[in-house]
Amino acid sequence: MAVIDPAEEIKELSSKLAGVEVVLDLDAMRREAVGLREAASNPSLWEDQENAQAVTRRLAYLEAEISRVEGLRRRLDDTQVMFELADSENDEPTRAEGMRDLGALHSEINQLEVRTLLSGEYDSREALITINAQAGGADAADFAQNLMRMYLRWAERHGYPTEIYDTSYAEEAGIKSTTFAVKVPYAYGWLRGEHGTHRMVRISKYDNQGRRQTSFAGVDVVPVVQTADHIEINEDEIRVDVYRSSGPGGQGVNTTDSAVRITHLPTGIVVSCQNERSQLQNRATAMSVLQAKLLERKRLEEAQTLAGLRGETTSSWGTQIRNYVLYPYQNVKDVRTGVETGNTVAVLDGAIDEFVEAEIRYLRRAESARS
Repeated sequence: MAVIDPAEEIKELSSKLAGVEVVLDLDAMRREAVGLREAASNPSLWEDQENAQAVTRRLAYLEAEISRVEGLRRRLDDTQVMFELADSENDEPTRAEGMRDLGALHSEINQLEVRTLLSGEYDSREALITINAQAGGADAADFAQNLMRMYLRWAERHGYPTEIYDTSYAEEAGIKSTTFAVKVPYAYGWLRGEHGTHRMVRISKYDNQGRRQTSFAGVDVVPVVQTADHIEINEDEIRVDVYRSSGPGGQGVNTTDSAVRITHLPTGIVVSCQNERSQLQNRATAMSVLQAKLLERKRLEEAQTLAGLRGETTSSWGTQIRNYVLYPYQNVKDVRTGVETGNTVAVLDGAIDEFVEAEIRYLRRAESARS
């Protein structure tokens, strides 16, 4: 194993962090944060609740990003001083502490560097995630619920707010489907590589003979729409159904028919929302989810048309993304990037950063090769 030269490592990390600061344009982020603080201090901002929430979310995101970069720079400087002190005093415990700090900084700065790769048209958007149980019966429904928890725990680990719009529970266990939002800038850029089919192999909890079962779940990731997207939906193109919200086992959640299901007749896309008590609010949220799905459909059609003009083929959404094997051995492996780990418990508890970062690099290389 090569011996790490702390001075060279710090110099390399400092250069990498400087490159990140240029790409992120830290000065522009600071100016935007100042403007948003002024807007947030205006009492009239809350006359428009939706806009006020967007302003405060954006401000919180910018402050966290600025603090993160500035904190890494301070820690890098402090670590350099620690090594200088250890060398001058011949202090091995201090040197060992510096090596631990250097390892952590290496990991965090590399992760921040990945963030600079998120330069796609919609990468800066918040994300809408829909998970559907596919083949595998009760095991597939249970797996879909495991994936839902995995993404919500991933968001929680990073301090990202989420909002669950709709969950359809299966009769025996787990869920048929769910739709939720990760409400932070760049959530779509981070998670778009998760889009596709996920596969689990394990001993079935629902087979009285304890046989091995393979089950599948589909993950759909789309960017949240913005005003400038101009996704128009005519009233005669949709069917709206209202029903009573329900929880696990079909139990009633609300006593009124406040949940809303919207079917887009030309495409067959169906979206639902039951998280609000007001039918009007649920309809508005369901319409925004439908707009997001139509925007993604339009984007994919345009990409396929452009690829056709270039004589290229595009990979199909719905291809297998990742295998989760719990029996006869423990392993989670990404089909495209080859990233894998035997710590299946941690992955299903939201520790998916290594997979997410590898997917971002993979997609960026694929896009660069096509351009």
